Amino acid sequence: MSTESNHHVKPDKTQHATAIRLIPFIVGCALFMQMLDSSVVAMALPMMADTFNTTAVRMNIAITAYLIAVAIFVPVCGWAADHFGAKRIFLLAILLFCLTSLGCSMAPTFETFIFFRFMQGIAGAMMVPVGRIIMLKTVPREQLLKATAFLSIPALLGPMLGPPLGGFIVTVTSWHWIFLINIPMGMLGIFMVLKYIQEYRTENPPRLDWPGFILSGIAMASCVYGFESLAKNQGFINAYFLLAISFVSGILYWFHAKRVANPIIDLSLLKIQSFAISIIAGNLCRFAIGSTPFLLALLLQIGFNYSPLSAGLITFAGALGALAMKFVAIPILKKFGFRRVLTVNAVITGLFIMACALFTLETPVWLMTMTLLFGGFFRSLEFTSVNTLSFANIKPEKMSQASSFSATAQQVGISMGMGIATLSIDLSMRLNGSPTPSIQDIKSGFIVIGAASILSALWFYRLEKSAGSGMY
Repeated sequence: MSTESNHHVKPDKTQHATAIRLIPFIVGCALFMQMLDSSVVAMALPMMADTFNTTAVRMNIAITAYLIAVAIFVPVCGWAADHFGAKRIFLLAILLFCLTSLGCSMAPTFETFIFFRFMQGIAGAMMVPVGRIIMLKTVPREQLLKATAFLSIPALLGPMLGPPLGGFIVTVTSWHWIFLINIPMGMLGIFMVLKYIQEYRTENPPRLDWPGFILSGIAMASCVYGFESLAKNQGFINAYFLLAISFVSGILYWFHAKRVANPIIDLSLLKIQSFAISIIAGNLCRFAIGSTPFLLALLLQIGFNYSPLSAGLITFAGALGALAMKFVAIPILKKFGFRRVLTVNAVITGLFIMACALFTLETPVWLMTMTLLFGGFFRSLEFTSVNTLSFANIKPEKMSQASSFSATAQQVGISMGMGIATLSIDLSMRLNGSPTPSIQDIKSGFIVIGAASILSALWFYRLEKSAGSGMY
């Protein structure tokens, strides 16, 4: 059986306490850098297309290449952390993210640019899950909720800040700075990792499950690309074909995982009730992460004719709500417990998402802002709670596998949210016989995504009353 070991000299108590406080910040910065990069690129596609003498539609592959790389390599991050050391992989991932960001900004050709974007996706796949592994192995169990509350904020800030920031950058400077801004953040991250994080590595780690890696890679890449195709209306036949490949590969992986001792995605973790519910119900809530900023941009810019900057300032209210949650999450969970908070809050979150469907051209800006502010608060509370619950009953030696599994599921959930929101809009357009999305069509996306969040309450209600106790 493998055992955990620390290959560095143990730090003194003061340094260790400082590390505990700073690790959520370090991992949070890495997460923010990744989420911001993913959302900001979309605003620069037309300018990139001019630079590379191609079309904005063809430039979409810059986003797709990144997402496919993340999807393929996320499952392997736990094995890499155990085999080579979590700190070493985290450092390498941040460094690679910085170098590939520089490569994207200096790429002389379209093909070179896509290559660097794919490599940047590999770095992104490793960076956050491995950072979370370090956090799980460093932060004491009773402080994990506080750490996770901090970590959930950049996940919500990135998609909301991305569009207005991207629009500002390409207006004031050039698209190259979208990638160059990653470098100082990354260098700061490398310095902080070297100074405050100790090494974690497993003695005698298992070999890489190559068949599982190939099958999971095909399943994940096909799933993400399939839902991306739905989200971008790139042909429903192609999208359904890709999703069918994903389903078949997933089934083959399931049979494979039952026969091997150390599968790359450990499905036996689903026998742990709190982990299984956090994956299934949590993903129904995570549909909102990517789809809500996307739907709001459509509604405010296309439906209500707001400028990108005005729309961005309104939607930023959701990020402020997420920040406010950080200060009250622990008292709320201490008073009501994970089960009650997750169940009731899933319904509240869903209702606030659905409330966006009530916006009209006559709705005052202050009312929209307050709706998004409170919606962001409750959505952030839900993600903080479910992300903490995921690891409530995971044994220390299984933390790496659990982090890989959770990161893989989150990637699928976010992609599914975008695809389902777009599919809802498309179906509404077909029913209404409209060639272009109307305000009413866009509103259907809010209703479907909100309903998914409410549906998750049925799973959360099945949690034991004591679920997550000892996490705060």
